[in-house]
Amino acid sequence: MTAIKPHQISDKPVPLHAQIRALIKERSVVGDLVDEDGRLKTEAELVEIFGVSRVTIRNAIAPLVDEGVFSRKRGQGTFLRTNVQERWVGHLLGFQELAEIDKYEAGAIILSQGMTADQDARISEALGERAVWQLKRLRTANGDPIAIEHAYYPPEIGLKLQECDLSDIKVYKVLESELAIDVVKARQEINAKSATKEEAELLNVAPGSALLTSVRLTLTAQNRVVEYLQSIHHPESFQFSIDLVRKQI
Repeated sequence: MTAIKPHQISDKPVPLHAQIRALIKERSVVGDLVDEDGRLKTEAELVEIFGVSRVTIRNAIAPLVDEGVFSRKRGQGTFLRTNVQERWVGHLLGFQELAEIDKYEAGAIILSQGMTADQDARISEALGERAVWQLKRLRTANGDPIAIEHAYYPPEIGLKLQECDLSDIKVYKVLESELAIDVVKARQEINAKSATKEEAELLNVAPGSALLTSVRLTLTAQNRVVEYLQSIHHPESFQFSIDLVRKQI
């Protein structure tokens, strides 16, 4: 990595550390200042690259950590936070499929699974079943917890999914290729909530922290609901992107 050229740092009345902060953020996002694991270059390396003091580098990085752009791991370094994007652009994708596109390592820790009749009445109504098969997982990206997913399925679907590796399953692929279920669309709602003690522990946030929640109903061409998915997302590690087209009037 070559040093920043003098003309790239403005002589405008903007504090030097603020300019360096903006450059670090910009160049880290595109991969210039982080390695394949998202680890930011060391302070010494950044001093050489930007041609400024170590104090200036520290003053530039500290607010980025506070903002959640980077996270510090003791003994390992400073890492660019994973920002997994849920795309609403006409493509229905599962978590594992998004991981392949965005090139991050997706993981899952199974919290519970199996048949239940203790689900919310809305789930029973949506799936048309009194008893359903449920799968609750903590989802991770590059090892960091980013979401709690609780999915519900009709029994015949759930028992088939149970035969798969639930820590690495591509649910929609199984539905389509092994069960011949034509998954064509989904309806999704987004809300916010405060983290419970359990949710806070799983997502490494303080109890009461604001979290994003979503409910997705996945449907066939015949409008049969084959998955009811409740998700709780870490707000600093997840974002929803929606493409809107203005109707011609």
